[in-house]
Amino acid sequence: QVQLVESGGGLVQPGGSLRLSCAASRSILGIYAMGWYRQAPGKQRELVAVITIYGSTNYADSVKGRFTISRDNVKNTVYLQMNSLKPEDTAVYYCKIEGGSWGQGTQVTVSS
Repeated sequence: QVQLVESGGGLVQPGGSLRLSCAASRSILGIYAMGWYRQAPGKQRELVAVITIYGSTNYADSVKGRFTISRDNVKNTVYLQMNSLKPEDTAVYYCKIEGGSWGQGTQVTVSS
């Protein structure tokens, strides 16, 4: 089973940027789709963005135009570039293989 490790979370001011990374324990070449999800306190986990092996992407309406998902099949890593961050983006962010493993999550806090 592929293990996923997220990194890059932290505290950032509103309007700032962060880049999250999700490193897989083996090749992701054969993995059709990988995604980023988030869960805020007291709320359900929600899809943020997903990317397929062909590079097709899909985003939650709340992050369109601000977040960008990408994958590096050589480094076995999926990224989430987050710009123009808002306090409502505060959550634990999780990486997931669609239909498979979850990472342990990384905390993102947007606050002044």
